[in-house]
Amino acid sequence: MSGVIKMLPDAIANQIAAGEVVRRPSSVVKELLENAIDAGGTSIKLIVKDAGSSLIQVVDNGKGMSEEDARLCFERHATSKISEATDLFAIKTLGFRGEALASIAAVAQVELRTRQAGSEVGTRVVVEGSVLQLQEPCQCPVGTSIAVKNIFYNIPARRKFLKSPKIENRHVLDEFQRVALSNANLSFSYFSNGSEIFRLPGSNLRRRIVGILGRTFNERLIPVEEEADFLRIYGFIGKPEFSRRSRGDQFFFVNNRFIRSNYLHHAVSNAYEGLLSEKSYPLYILFIDIDPERIDINVHPNKQEIKFDDERVIYQLLLAAIKRSLGTFSLTPMLDFDRDVNLTSGSNSPFDTPPVSKTPDSTSPFNRSTPTMPPTSRDSNSSSGGGKGGGHSSNSPFNRPQIKRIPSNWQDLYKTEEVELPISKEELIPPPVSQSEEVLETSKTITLQSQVNKQPVLALGEVEQFAPLQLHSQYILYQIKSGFILVDQQAAHERILYEKYQGMVHQSKIPSQQLLFPSTIELPRADALLLKDILPDINALGYDIRAEGEEQFVVYGIPADISKVGEEQQVIEHLIEQYQRNTADLQLDRREQLLCTLAYGNSIKKGQRLSVEEMQALIDQLFACKAPYASPRGKRTLITYHLEEIEKLFGG
Repeated sequence: MSGVIKMLPDAIANQIAAGEVVRRPSSVVKELLENAIDAGGTSIKLIVKDAGSSLIQVVDNGKGMSEEDARLCFERHATSKISEATDLFAIKTLGFRGEALASIAAVAQVELRTRQAGSEVGTRVVVEGSVLQLQEPCQCPVGTSIAVKNIFYNIPARRKFLKSPKIENRHVLDEFQRVALSNANLSFSYFSNGSEIFRLPGSNLRRRIVGILGRTFNERLIPVEEEADFLRIYGFIGKPEFSRRSRGDQFFFVNNRFIRSNYLHHAVSNAYEGLLSEKSYPLYILFIDIDPERIDINVHPNKQEIKFDDERVIYQLLLAAIKRSLGTFSLTPMLDFDRDVNLTSGSNSPFDTPPVSKTPDSTSPFNRSTPTMPPTSRDSNSSSGGGKGGGHSSNSPFNRPQIKRIPSNWQDLYKTEEVELPISKEELIPPPVSQSEEVLETSKTITLQSQVNKQPVLALGEVEQFAPLQLHSQYILYQIKSGFILVDQQAAHERILYEKYQGMVHQSKIPSQQLLFPSTIELPRADALLLKDILPDINALGYDIRAEGEEQFVVYGIPADISKVGEEQQVIEHLIEQYQRNTADLQLDRREQLLCTLAYGNSIKKGQRLSVEEMQALIDQLFACKAPYASPRGKRTLITYHLEEIEKLFGG
């Protein structure tokens, strides 16, 4: 057979190539902002409508383009950054492959206006679906304006797979924040549907972080700086007590390019070991300036993954730098609480912090410790979680685990010397604890009321009166006639609370407790926008929160069954974080997502010890639920083990 293989038309080939670069509106935002920076723009404006599906426009005051370049920039592989293959290993600009504008023009309607400083008139170019529609002289300021309209207008199948405007808007905002953080010396503004979201004047890094994340972050920052022969590490990390339950505020930049690296994240987590509560993640905005010849940035289409020629050295330097900063800064209190030294200093330093000697203290525990070498980046995906250690439990399902404060004997956390114990190994093994003793050790009880009048949904005669047993403060073992069940205490409590809240919402009976002293909270701009959007639904669930400005809110009341009075800032931050996660993972409407969020936030957590009565009440309430076998997030609540299966395991 012949004639099977054929050449694709340019229009189809361009659309296929565009799939690598333009995955969603935020991809366009990233490429256009990076082009504006590469063009020398010092003032850059982003305008978005309908989460980018209708319009994405970037305006800069850079050097602009000539009439010929204005046309050529839409051709595939047209670039001013490289001329031969070896140039790929010395890239210092953000864009270099010459695919961005060609790919964008293949799936959208694009209008370009540009003028160079020495020209009296500019050039206007209109391209739709890779086809040039118009090129003519025009009047425009020096610089470039690119408007991308109706993304995926010619590929309906791609357009229908865009997420909700809320999710797409979040992706656009994420890209804007990354670019703005990595270019603190430039001015940026961001408008969405006619509203100004950000106006960020050129400044230093600390002010840019505070401008994006909010004023409350000023007191949370610890500067990091480390220099070696071939690289420099600098930026900020967060104080341990301000760690969060999500990885949202974590940024790595290599040569001002945002990257993702589980391997480097492992180094940061390792440095915080022993200082964070379980499953908490620290804030960090860290920059690595390195010789371009020591990295390869052309390993992924979105250029967010890179390779280092010696990643182990980078790991060790990053780990040492963060440990030194934690030891030097996180334990030093601010002496003048009325003066914000971080935002008023006239220094040109990106940190603007009080001077601290860079000479390492020979007695510092951070100089004595020798960190364990982690797995290589190929194996790091399984070990790149958040901070470890410092696990603890709380006996109330409505008490958020408190962040571990830095202990007075913090130096001991990094000691590696052998200690001779004055007791035998046998004495180190604690005696067995009886169930009665375990109950006595529980200082508080959870508010689980036994459903004595409701039959469990197990088959009749299945449940026998045997006391449940808690395993590893995480699971509950409960004997039934045919074997036993193993209950995940957190997933089970989530299901219980979810159906409880659901019933209250349907009856409009969620009670609220008014605070004696209303609490004022301040959120990062992105979180503030989200909270304003979902505020009516949150207040319908028992909260009484009112907006008092762009980023400030006043909490007047909280749901009656939540005992976290005085922790309103942390509660709302956690609610927003979990809501964002549920929005991405669950196909539910807004009210149901919030119910899932509240149920998760107020549920019993892993590591929390329960008394026999509390375990029994939990099981009773679980089997009184309409859907007892899965949490609202889809996680199994229990597993049944039958005697026949157990006997087979023993060879019976």
